[in-house]
Amino acid sequence: MRNSVQTSLPAWACVLLLAGCSDSGTTEGTPSGQDAGADTNTAGDSGSTKISLNEGYQKATWGSGVTVTYGDCTLRYKSNGLPNHDRDSEYALPNSGVRVPSASSAHAGADPTAAQNYDVTLNTCPTLQSGSTSSALGNIGYMISGASLFNPYEGDGSTIALASNFSVKDSSGNDVFFVDSCNGHPTPMGQYHYHGLPACVTAQVDAANGPSHIIGIALDGFPVYGNRDASGNEVTESQLDECNGITSATPEFPNGVYHYVLLNAKDGASSLRCYKGTPAKTASIAPAACSPGVALAQRDVSPWGRILNGVIQSIRNPVVMY
Repeated sequence: MRNSVQTSLPAWACVLLLAGCSDSGTTEGTPSGQDAGADTNTAGDSGSTKISLNEGYQKATWGSGVTVTYGDCTLRYKSNGLPNHDRDSEYALPNSGVRVPSASSAHAGADPTAAQNYDVTLNTCPTLQSGSTSSALGNIGYMISGASLFNPYEGDGSTIALASNFSVKDSSGNDVFFVDSCNGHPTPMGQYHYHGLPACVTAQVDAANGPSHIIGIALDGFPVYGNRDASGNEVTESQLDECNGITSATPEFPNGVYHYVLLNAKDGASSLRCYKGTPAKTASIAPAACSPGVALAQRDVSPWGRILNGVIQSIRNPVVMY
């Protein structure tokens, strides 16, 4: 699978990148330590019966810019990363060299959101683990809107994005915010993403005071929902586990399913801090991306991935990811 952000690199760096590219241009991964057909249970409870969640995902309302195809215990998600809702025309962007901006180290700038190249294959027969795996920076899930989901934190891994929202003035004296009303924003390199409950996405699929519907899929294959249960009642943090997860009935899974809940919160519970399943690996870099912009695999943990990410870090240091 490919999970990438576009960035420009000089020609000499692209030569290094090409050496690590696959012949096919696309690699599709499965969760680390588990093949896509591993024994699982239907609702995500620990068990040994392999039952796919595809039937529920097929009921989801995927945006017009999203292509979803299904295999045996797999879901392939393709999107250009552009959300199917309005964005702010300007955002508060970090000044040069700033990793985690504030009102004193940011400026108003035109929305830098740019098309991405998401092509990810995820396991839809996930197994609920007794422990958990921390969610890292970068994409932790993919949404029905076409954009991606990040964990609660900015680039330092500790500053909570929604709790640290701020505004700056543009040249006309208007307030320009770091995070928009949909709890999302673009990185300076153009990757739009959410750090919490995206009300502009839930509004597309949920009725007022009604139950939440699927709004995304996490890297471990479990579904992501808004903050209301099957009866339309608001879910609270006390009902969830450490990863914002719960097993309960949903419109797509009336018999119950383990799923993640994005709470209406501005703290560390705003998004997934961990996974209860096994998160998928990211893919290598595709040769076709090596001119003129290179697709950087954000979370590639292969030897080539570590080398290439090191090269890229040195080229555009400091990196800003939030």
